[in-house]
Amino acid sequence: MEKKRVVLQSLLVMAALLFCMANVSSAESNVKIEDHLTDSEVVKGPNRRLFSFVDCGGRCKVRCSLHSRPNVCTRACETCCARCKCVPPGTYGNREMCGSCYTDMMTHGNKPKCP
Repeated sequence: MEKKRVVLQSLLVMAALLFCMANVSSAESNVKIEDHLTDSEVVKGPNRRLFSFVDCGGRCKVRCSLHSRPNVCTRACETCCARCKCVPPGTYGNREMCGSCYTDMMTHGNKPKCP
């Protein structure tokens, strides 16, 4: 009788551990990978067409706020945003976050078009 009781208790403990492990693993899988990206939509490659609307005006205004020629910067930024559906975060750099569409676009003078 005592042996059955010990076996039942050990089975109960194992079942509780398995239940807890299942809950922890399912909670981890629901975590968003790109939670650190708060104010920008990063869309790379062919998936960029899935996002039909990106607030180009607002994002380009922030992007070009410190530029020496903000009107020229904003016009180029809005063109790039309309084509690539992406504006990198911050006021400078991070261009690679928008993928090759944003980084490879050039002006007629063979300079990078997108700010």
